[in-house]
Amino acid sequence: MTKNGDDKLPGVLVGVAGEYLVDGELSRRGYIASLTLRNTRGIDILASNRDATKAVGIQVKTCQQAAARWVMTKKAEEDLAENLFYVFVCIPPGAAACFHIVPRKTVAHRVRDDHEKWRASPGRRGQAHRESTVRVFSDRANEYKDRWDLLGLE
Repeated sequence: MTKNGDDKLPGVLVGVAGEYLVDGELSRRGYIASLTLRNTRGIDILASNRDATKAVGIQVKTCQQAAARWVMTKKAEEDLAENLFYVFVCIPPGAAACFHIVPRKTVAHRVRDDHEKWRASPGRRGQAHRESTVRVFSDRANEYKDRWDLLGLE
């Protein structure tokens, strides 16, 4: 519980908590994981297998609700190297954290497609939606929940 009596963490602490939770989970699973410095563009954690023959870069996004839904920016549409992943973390108040592991290319394609569909659909009063830099990724079907195998570090 936070100082003001509610169960939600301040925004900056949510992101930090998510990064440490992912780093700890990777270590618990036997991988080598290291948090990067804040100036490392697009990568929060570098992870490898024990003999360092396979490595991945991970960007962590964290939310505090039970719904597997994360607000992102237009930058999420960039599909970069094959060895880059997102680990989306849910930290619902009073419940255990859960992890959704998704290749960056998958996120890029999905947020781009979802945004284009949103733009093509009418707004509340039938008007066209204005361009926005907001993007949303969701894993409602939980197809990526606990999919640590997708990292390919085995």
